[in-house]
Amino acid sequence: MSAQPLAPAPALTLLTEQPQHSAAIEALLDRAFGPGRFVKSSERVREIADFAPELSFCAFEDGELLGVVRQWRVRVGETPVVFLGPLAVETGQRSAGLGGLLVERACEAAKAVGEAGVLLVGDVAYFTRFGFESAPAKGAILPGPVDQRRVMALLFDASTELAGPVRGR
Repeated sequence: MSAQPLAPAPALTLLTEQPQHSAAIEALLDRAFGPGRFVKSSERVREIADFAPELSFCAFEDGELLGVVRQWRVRVGETPVVFLGPLAVETGQRSAGLGGLLVERACEAAKAVGEAGVLLVGDVAYFTRFGFESAPAKGAILPGPVDQRRVMALLFDASTELAGPVRGR
C-alpha cells in the first residue's frame, strides 16, 4: 500500500467586511447567538454607534464564512474609541484560535488608525488574554443594564481615561 500525498490545508483569508458579506454574517450571528442577541446592552450601543466596516473582519476558508468581528465608533464621555462586537465563530472552529485571530486583527486595525482604544462587553477570562482589562472601563456607562465586570477596554495610551456615557460620535 503506497502512501497518498496529503492535500494542502485550505487557506484562511481575513478580509475587511464588505456589503456582500451581510447575509452570511447575519446567518452566522443568528446561529451563534440566537434571537436573544437583540436584547443585550451591546445591541443598544450598536444602535447609537457608527459602524466601522474598515475595522471589521471576516474569516473565510474556501469561500465559506467561518468567523466575524465587528467594530463601531463611539465615545465614552469625550474619548473616541471603538466598540468591539459581536465576535462570532462557527461552532466547529471555536477551539482553533480563530476568534483570537479576529480580535487581534481588529485591535491592530483600530490602533493603526489612531483610535484611543477598544471597548467591549464580554467574557473576562477570554478577553484578558488579548490585553483587555475591566479597570480602565469601570467609568464607562453603557445604555441599558449590564454586568459592569464584563465591560472591558484595551487602551493604546496609558493616559487615556474612559469615563461617562457611551454614545455615538
